[in-house]
Amino acid sequence: MNHTHLDAIAVVQKLAYSLTPRDYERADVSVHPAFTALRSVQTMIDADSIPIGLGAQDVHPAESGAFTGEVSPVMLAKLNVRYVIVGHSERRELFGETDAFVNQKLLAVLKHEMTPILCVGETLAERESGATETKVLGQLDADFVGVTPAAAAKVVIAYEPIWAIGTGRTASPEDAQAMCKTVRAWMAEHYGAEVASTLKVQYGGSVTPANIAELMAQADIDGALVGGASLDAERFAQIVRLGR
Repeated sequence: MNHTHLDAIAVVQKLAYSLTPRDYERADVSVHPAFTALRSVQTMIDADSIPIGLGAQDVHPAESGAFTGEVSPVMLAKLNVRYVIVGHSERRELFGETDAFVNQKLLAVLKHEMTPILCVGETLAERESGATETKVLGQLDADFVGVTPAAAAKVVIAYEPIWAIGTGRTASPEDAQAMCKTVRAWMAEHYGAEVASTLKVQYGGSVTPANIAELMAQADIDGALVGGASLDAERFAQIVRLGR
C-alpha cells in the first residue's frame, strides 16, 4: 500500500528510463502498483511502448457480485494486466486468507489467461521449529488443487520466508536455494520433469542490490519478488541489472 497514481507513474517512468534494451533481454520486468494506480500506469506503458509487464497485487476470485471493495480478474484482464500476485504472506497473515481461498484465486487468474505469481513461505516460529518444508509443501498441495499440468506450467512460484519480509533479514543464498529446489522437486513430482524444468521460481524477502547477484547465482532461483526496494526506481533498476 504505497504510492498514489501520480507517484506510481513517476517511479515507472524513471525505471523505464534507467533500463536499457539489454536489461530487458536479460530479464522479464513487471511492476505491481496499487489498484488505484493500475489504469494510469497501464495507459503510460501502452502509450510509450514500455517493455515492462503490468501486474496486480491481489484479486478476488469471483468475476462479479456483491463483494464491495474487491477487484475481479475480469477487471484486471481488461487493463492488460499480465501478472497477479496470489497468496502473498501479508494477505495470508494479516487478512486470514486460507489456502482454499488462494486456490480459488489461482484458478481464476489462470482462467482469464493471466500469470499468477503464487507466494509460499514460513513464519519465523515455523522455521525455528524445523517445519519450513512441511509448511511450504502443504501450501503447494492445497494451492494447486484442480490445476492441470498445462495450467501449472504457466504459474510462477515465489518463495518468500515471512520472517524476511520487510525486516531487512534475508535467507542465506544457500537456504533460499534449498527451498527453491524443494519447490521445483514438488512440481516435478506432481506435474512432471518437463513442467518443473521450465518453472520460474522466485525468491522474495528483503531483496536489495547488495544481495541480488548472490541470490540469482543459485541454480534454482530464476528471479526475485522485490518488495520495499522496488519503491525506488534506481534501486529497482540496479536489482534488474545485477540479477543476471
